[in-house]
Amino acid sequence: MSPLDTAAAPLAVEDDRAEFEARRRELAAGMAADPRLREVARELLVESDRHDWSYQWNWLGVPIIQMPPDIVVLQEIIFECRPDLIIETGVARGGSLVFEASILQLLGHGRVLGIDIDIRPHNRASIEDHPLSHRIDLLQGSSIDDELLAQVRDAAGRAERVMVILDSNHTHEHVLAELRAYAPLVTPGQFLVVADTMVEVVPPQAHRPRPWGPGDNPMTALDAFLAEADGFVEDEFVNAKLLVTASPRGYLRRTRTA
Repeated sequence: MSPLDTAAAPLAVEDDRAEFEARRRELAAGMAADPRLREVARELLVESDRHDWSYQWNWLGVPIIQMPPDIVVLQEIIFECRPDLIIETGVARGGSLVFEASILQLLGHGRVLGIDIDIRPHNRASIEDHPLSHRIDLLQGSSIDDELLAQVRDAAGRAERVMVILDSNHTHEHVLAELRAYAPLVTPGQFLVVADTMVEVVPPQAHRPRPWGPGDNPMTALDAFLAEADGFVEDEFVNAKLLVTASPRGYLRRTRTA
């Protein structure tokens, strides 16, 4: 007789997925309510940023200038929401566009539209020569230029599910203008990500001078936008579980159209 014939029947295992998810959310809420943990995370963010920690990573061979936890949570968001179009302002070296395209490739559909006022030739080559370039479109120009916005709205109008990530010029004035222009393109259930809100909560980055800083940055623009906008909420779970993040409070979900 085969050992398989004499083995006892396997014990029934309870499906604990819902309980596991509920526990994760409970723990994330606890992290968000723990001031000491948040302070330690902020200290790590400040100290590591002095060494350009976010500049250390590649995605499929292309530099992705992001904090690792933000990369992971963006993967979760894209997989959950399955956008047909991801619009990102700010291209830099192209890694974020390649990252987003790679998740869409796994899902089998969707495109990424990258916008930047200055797409340098070597960065454009890294994107256009990449195996995932067939899922990426590029527009060069100011993200708030009327003619460029007309092209963006045309692309968004042909997609059922639209997600937006704002990661270009980080001054209050520019980000608020982007929020007013791009938020209406986000479809219900999808995310609007306001990047680098950390600028408000860390000391001025003397090692990396920029025209933005505390009091004039994406966080201040986010607060101004939420005070005037309707139909967007800060996603409680996503924002709670992100400890070392470039974008605290920056993950908004659209709940309904205005």
